Amino acid sequence: MTQDQALQQFLQVHQLPGNYLSHVERRFSPLANALAEHRKEAQRPLVVGINGSQGSGKSTLASLLALLLNQLYELNVVDLSIDDFYLTRQSRQQLAETEHPLLATRGVPGTHDTKLMRKTLQALVSETGKVSVPRFDKARDDRLPTTQWQRIEAPLDLVIIEGWCLGVEAQDDALLSEPINELEAQADPDGKWRAYVNSQLKRHYPSIHSMVDVWIMLQAPSFDSVYQWRLEQEQKLAEKTGDMDTHIMSPLQLMHFIHHYQRLTEHALKTLPQQMHFLFKLDTNREIIEATTPNSVHLS
Repeated sequence: MTQDQALQQFLQVHQLPGNYLSHVERRFSPLANALAEHRKEAQRPLVVGINGSQGSGKSTLASLLALLLNQLYELNVVDLSIDDFYLTRQSRQQLAETEHPLLATRGVPGTHDTKLMRKTLQALVSETGKVSVPRFDKARDDRLPTTQWQRIEAPLDLVIIEGWCLGVEAQDDALLSEPINELEAQADPDGKWRAYVNSQLKRHYPSIHSMVDVWIMLQAPSFDSVYQWRLEQEQKLAEKTGDMDTHIMSPLQLMHFIHHYQRLTEHALKTLPQQMHFLFKLDTNREIIEATTPNSVHLS
């Protein structure tokens, strides 16, 4: 398959408009080239982290970069999502019973299997042979059984991992005292849930973040854009599955759902841009309006 054919197939699979190719040419092909150069310089496998709010296009970008790096530079690349490391529904239900009911909802720090995530990333860049990578079925809100996990030949040249809270640091405890939306005010009036989430972010995620060599961010204009973007994702998911017996959300359910993410999304938008190596600022239509490199990549 030629590169053009691969890109056309990519547009179809991800349900993207034709003008997405202009982003590929202007923004993402140069980014892929930069990553390939960093890999050449490092002479070792690299981990690339992509942060972006829900619906910003980070999973699409991760898949695109994997495609470009393979097609243009013949590099062995895999793209992962932090979402694939969610705890199972059963585990989250147990957590909801022992810690706080809101932890039944996937997404926030504390609902990921961070031990499995660290182990998998380390295996992909340091071991030789087949590595099992978990996959999560969002339509059914549960991790796929181990027999359906992806088997990837390691070591790789680059491992790309994306996630809405990837790279986010814990907040100062003093900032947790006041609820910021209806969900926090009604379902977490004493702040126990947000304190638990913050403590998990502080204790278990820095060791994952320290594994990332290159940081990329798709910066949303504000949290207000997230609802519309996530609604589009949910509609695409419904079209793909065609299955009524799923956990696809209605608009009202989605509004309640994204309120779980508001606090840390807004925190990320304030604190992460200046820490990134590659920063893409988006408008409300997810068009890139500015691309900068706030920090240089330093590889040891």
